[in-house]
Amino acid sequence: MKNLIKYKGLFIVILGLLVVNIVASKLHSRFDLTEDDRYTLSSAAKNIIDKIESPIIIDVFLKGTFPAEFRRLQNETRQFLEEMAAYNSNVKFNFIDPLAEGDDANAVAQEFYELGMTPARISVKENGKASESIIFPWAIANFNNKTVKIPLLKNKLRATDEERVNNSVQQLEYSFADAIGQLVEPKKKKIAIMRGNGELGDAYIADFIKTIRQYYFVAPFTLDSVANHPEKTLQALKEFDLIIEAKPTQAFTEKEKFVLDQYLMNGGKSIWMVEQTAMESDSLFNQNGSAIAITRDLKLNDFFFSYGIRINPALVNDIYSAPIVLASGSGNDTKFSPYPWFYSPLTTSPNSHPIINNLEAVKFEWANPIDLLNNSIKKTVLLSSSPQSKIEGTPREISLELLNTKPDISTYTAGELPLAVLLEGEFKSVYKNRLKPFDTEKVIDDGKASKMIVISDGDVIKNQLQKGQPLELGFDRFTGNTYGNKEFLLNSVNYLLDDSGLIDIRSKEISIAFLNSEKVANERGKWQIINLVTPILLLIIGAFMFTFFRKRRYLKK
Repeated sequence: MKNLIKYKGLFIVILGLLVVNIVASKLHSRFDLTEDDRYTLSSAAKNIIDKIESPIIIDVFLKGTFPAEFRRLQNETRQFLEEMAAYNSNVKFNFIDPLAEGDDANAVAQEFYELGMTPARISVKENGKASESIIFPWAIANFNNKTVKIPLLKNKLRATDEERVNNSVQQLEYSFADAIGQLVEPKKKKIAIMRGNGELGDAYIADFIKTIRQYYFVAPFTLDSVANHPEKTLQALKEFDLIIEAKPTQAFTEKEKFVLDQYLMNGGKSIWMVEQTAMESDSLFNQNGSAIAITRDLKLNDFFFSYGIRINPALVNDIYSAPIVLASGSGNDTKFSPYPWFYSPLTTSPNSHPIINNLEAVKFEWANPIDLLNNSIKKTVLLSSSPQSKIEGTPREISLELLNTKPDISTYTAGELPLAVLLEGEFKSVYKNRLKPFDTEKVIDDGKASKMIVISDGDVIKNQLQKGQPLELGFDRFTGNTYGNKEFLLNSVNYLLDDSGLIDIRSKEISIAFLNSEKVANERGKWQIINLVTPILLLIIGAFMFTFFRKRRYLKK
């Protein structure tokens, strides 16, 4: 009996712990105490994660020895995935070190390249010595025999490692929610790639078409039948949710414009990539380094004017621009050298709109300035030139001899010129109070609420070719730089067609505090001494006080 009483307290404690653990396993909650709600899933992300009804496996290749900044990305990725797994137990994830088996880093990197996942080379400073390391900032989500690649590192030109990681953490929720959405949500929306007016050939838009096919149904659509069957063509076009006009070079007829106008009046969305000047980079190389830029009349002036913008038949010359690469020598002695080329603006983002938030610089070629006109349509400038820009009228001779001339900075006073504009609202028909090009069952003069994006450069969607094969949109094979063209256009399409609110996640702002690496290096010795000496001093002081009070206690006795 005494033994039972003796162990009764212990028994109660053990029983209590068991009950607490059982209850905690059934009823538990997570609390996000961060100021920016970093680990709180948005309602749009939750709606997508709710649709995961069977296990989805996410393999993350962020495991290994990294500099402190990238360990932060690793930890933030892990914590975010833990939040997803806590919300839906069907989310499973693994962290994998691609170099764990001692394989050659360059060989592994080549395998990732072939899978379309570009590794990242980072600079590592340790003990005052600089070296280069390679990491694989990617994840792969697998669900029901479907796979989606997820980029985890956001690259921006001239960004520090801290800025790259901070930008990457900001986009974690969007990146994973977007990938899961591709796996669990069926395609619904349809996109028409316009044909028949001299648009870019299939090979030059192949990479972007391949990208958007992961989200939407895509099909070519021509306006050729408008001449004989305009009403039928209009009804067929209404079946699409979005149209993409990729650098038309042939003028539009009034019937074609009326079909496009009525499509917009019925709520159809559109992305226009149009140029009011005729000039190609290839012309410089094919015509002894010189070509004439002239006005290109697509007969769309009244079309865009009615909606609230004007694309000027002039060229944007911008100090902040991408280089042009020229070859010198011949045969095995050929060298490729980059030179500043001010007709390829690298655009900036003047605001934090979801389409452009945290976006890499977008490369333009032979872009035209856009004027914003006063009407009821809401206009948002998505991309613009740098403050050091100027406008050059056409016709104008452009020559590679300009590379030998130092630019006069005092003439670059045009400021930030709009190059991509989002228009939203209830559009008025171009043909309101005008004679209609053809009779239709129902003409709409005051349209439904809709959206359109106008970009004053058709080459923004153009991917380069290598041996006849399309390269990734935004990648420049001559410089090795990757620009933000694909992400910008994909964000544009998603924004125009998004009905789940997922694109709004891109506006989420997260700020991560990093240690000052320079200060850490300068004060490293001091803190090492403090960390070594302080515990020993505390131990000595503690031992002295223990001995002192112990002696005093026994002396009193």
